[in-house]
Amino acid sequence: MRLFWKEHVPLVFMYAGQLLLTVYMCRLSGFRNTFDLAYICMVNTALFAFYLIYRYIRHFQMYQRLTRPLSSLDESAGYIGNAPLADALGHLLQEKYRLYQNDIERYRKKLTDHVTFINQWVHQMKTPLSVMHLAVQQETDPFFDSMREEIDKLKKGLDTVLYTSRLDAFEQDFVAEPVALRQLVGKVAAEHKNLWIRNKVFPEIQVDDGLMVMSDDKWLAFALGQLITNAVRYSAGLSSRIMITSEVQGQQVVLEIRDHGVGIPKQDIKRVFDAYFTGENGRRFGESTGMGLYLVREIASRLDHHVELESEQGQGTAVRIWMRIAHVQAI
Repeated sequence: MRLFWKEHVPLVFMYAGQLLLTVYMCRLSGFRNTFDLAYICMVNTALFAFYLIYRYIRHFQMYQRLTRPLSSLDESAGYIGNAPLADALGHLLQEKYRLYQNDIERYRKKLTDHVTFINQWVHQMKTPLSVMHLAVQQETDPFFDSMREEIDKLKKGLDTVLYTSRLDAFEQDFVAEPVALRQLVGKVAAEHKNLWIRNKVFPEIQVDDGLMVMSDDKWLAFALGQLITNAVRYSAGLSSRIMITSEVQGQQVVLEIRDHGVGIPKQDIKRVFDAYFTGENGRRFGESTGMGLYLVREIASRLDHHVELESEQGQGTAVRIWMRIAHVQAI
């Protein structure tokens, strides 16, 4: 209604001016019957009011569409009346919607092709890396220690690229099922054994055997790997232990990864889960992409988990993942 009146205010003022001018001209021409003049004004005003009512009813759907926020893009192409103006606007919106859908489909295809290419490229790169890793695995010369370290960094970087590209198609690559938490934590810790050894930091795992959580083991393993890598990186030279513990709270289990490393500056804590944010520690230690904790949060959210972080500079960091319990196996 407000939009309707805003559109017709000039017309109302013009009509009022025209009516006054008509009365004035009638007076100048010698017409003095006040009752007849009032009658003429009332009839004209009534006709003008009926015109406004008719116009409002004819364009009611159009005004509703223009003033009501859209809840979905599909609504923009909906029916808005058969009045000439509403019909023309409806056709314009439908054509715009069609062009927009074509653009979306084109960019979606480009994105799909890009993700497919990235996935294929990552898998192709993993094969020579695996061969290189096997070739230097048995070498004892200190020179090969640095090569092994760089190979591990490359593998981790490729995994990050792969999982980042898959994130947009998460629903197609996700299976919710009971996961043995202790077994998964042990597997992830074993996969990072070279990282533990190089940095002289070792895990102390206190996760209940038989504890099952509803999750996806592949995605959860990647998220845990990101947290372990961060914990080791920022503990090296300061602490030799990282605690990985579990605690059952009602229908949920809390998995905590706690280190006693450098900790996170207070001003950075609120932003550590933002994409590409490296913060003070990232600038000090280097090799930080700012994507690790971002991916952890995104993966946890899509797995219906909850992540929280607690840290104090100089004291260490604790990251907790809250997961729904599937059941506890008898041991």
